[in-house]
Amino acid sequence: MPPAPRPSAIRTAQAAPPARADAVPIAPADYIAGMAKGLAVLESFDTERQRLNATLAAQRAGLTRAAARRHLLTLAHLGYLETDGSWFWLSPKVLRFSGSYLASARLPRVVQPTLDRLAARTGEPFSVVVLDGDQVVIVARSGPHRLLAYGLHLGARLPAHATSTGRVLLAAKPRAELAAWLKGRALGRLTAHTLVDARALRAELDRVRTQDWCVASEEHELGVHALAVPLRTMDGRTVAALNVVTARERLQGRALDEGALPLLQDAARELRALL
Repeated sequence: MPPAPRPSAIRTAQAAPPARADAVPIAPADYIAGMAKGLAVLESFDTERQRLNATLAAQRAGLTRAAARRHLLTLAHLGYLETDGSWFWLSPKVLRFSGSYLASARLPRVVQPTLDRLAARTGEPFSVVVLDGDQVVIVARSGPHRLLAYGLHLGARLPAHATSTGRVLLAAKPRAELAAWLKGRALGRLTAHTLVDARALRAELDRVRTQDWCVASEEHELGVHALAVPLRTMDGRTVAALNVVTARERLQGRALDEGALPLLQDAARELRALL
């Protein structure tokens, strides 16, 4: 008769959440639930909630208040959070992770010269973005800060469904994977223009897949109009999206067909050999 599993192994297996489609496979016995919970608390801080107490952190991380408080105190003890005793906020130490990524990751280094050239030529801000779950993350950017919309800084995370880059990256997913991504997902409304109906979004993604580019106007933020194209490797894999934030009139009719769109498409073709 085989031995009964150890209680600790049972707890570990139960603690492991359903894996994301792009997650690295892991055996239940290798999954460290405490680390996952601590990172969930750390990820609870964003541009919407820059300061959290134990109650808010618990709600955002899906933990009990007592557990969230322990994680907050531990992260503060380790230097990743600062606190006044009740409220917590991120400390500069968290930049170690982003700094190490930007210094070592190949994608930002490869695309940066192209972004700089495009920004110098047009005077407009350009970004390269990757998909992370239900958000996109800006991993490289260039352009004048005076034209940069709030929240479009390097490292910013934006909802994929409401951005030109997010739609380009979602449209590149296999249809079965996209269906799983859309199933039961609440599409948050950020402005009056945000597309929040799943059927309408699916139709828009079909259109993006066919034309191979996307324009999104004022869906993430009022006054922000953006155009994005996919960045692909030589074997055809879409690994990122390239976009420009520009004036609305630049993204319409002849101005789009003869200006902004071919500019991005040419840059994407140049980068393909480097990615």
